[in-house]
Amino acid sequence: MRLSVDRLHITLDRHAILNGVDIKARSGEFVGLVGPNGSGKSTLLRAVYRSLRPADGTVRVGDDDIWELGPRAAALRTAAVLQDGGDGTGGFTVIETVSLGRAPHHGLLGRDGPKDQRAVEEAVDLCGIRHLAHRDHGSLSGGERQRVLLARALAQRPRLLVLDELTNHLDIRARFELLHLIRSTGTTTLAVLHDLDLAARFCDHLVVLDRGVAVAAGPVLDVLTPEILAGVFGVAASSRRDADGVVRLTYAAEPLAAVPSTVL
Repeated sequence: MRLSVDRLHITLDRHAILNGVDIKARSGEFVGLVGPNGSGKSTLLRAVYRSLRPADGTVRVGDDDIWELGPRAAALRTAAVLQDGGDGTGGFTVIETVSLGRAPHHGLLGRDGPKDQRAVEEAVDLCGIRHLAHRDHGSLSGGERQRVLLARALAQRPRLLVLDELTNHLDIRARFELLHLIRSTGTTTLAVLHDLDLAARFCDHLVVLDRGVAVAAGPVLDVLTPEILAGVFGVAASSRRDADGVVRLTYAAEPLAAVPSTVL
């Protein structure tokens, strides 16, 4: 299902954090949010998964403005996996943690029925965590916990996945496996990614945020230009698509002496 963020403004403590940001994602696309620390990436996600109300602008999933929906109706459309998404799951087994993803479908006091059980079982199998089903979630490694939290989100059967630095603190194999898995679901995805190489490899489109403004948006090669890489990220680099179809970045041996002002 498509995502449309239009003219989003967010102010915190009387400071503008986001200023007129637009994002478009077609159904099934993987869109990456990249930018320096403090550029507003996680704040933008909070508005998309209905945690922080914007001062102005709209967030639509399909035809629905999520801020005109109730919390439960919004949760039926969007599932989020956050950096601190494991909080509150200590003492739960893996299967119990994944089952929490079904709560928006019947409320916390409702009981899981056959449809809920099928959704949980399918998410467990898709994420390859069947062998962990009865382990305590808190006892797992970082990569295993992230797979469980992703399974919880997928059990929700969302139309939009929102991911905030899901691959942070994971080894390179775990990062590749998780991002391959996410792409394989075919679910429209908006993800904050710190690693530009991973963003270039896995995303269909990128949005570059800098100081609360979207300075570039579009296909990966159109966005990760030498000018953007220098002006926003402060590195001398270029991008290209190799014969295998993968977009790769090449960095200069020496750092830039100064950040050009043309993009800022």
